Amino acid sequence: MSVEAKVKGIVADQLEVAIDKLSAETTFEDIDADSLDVVELVMALEEEFDLEISDQEIENVNSIGDVIKYIESKV
Repeated sequence: MSVEAKVKGIVADQLEVAIDKLSAETTFEDIDADSLDVVELVMALEEEFDLEISDQEIENVNSIGDVIKYIESKV
């Protein structure tokens, strides 16, 4: 499974959004994710991809595409 498919699956599960509504351009604002949602999402991504994502790094992540690019650069 690709990084993109895994990220979209995790986002869909964590934020209770239909996976077919997610694209690389989808922002967290588009799917009404608040700061707690983002923290929980980061924890799920860290677990799935065996990463540590710092608060500073996550500040620059605004869309699903940003998440995908970030994770691809780390794995």
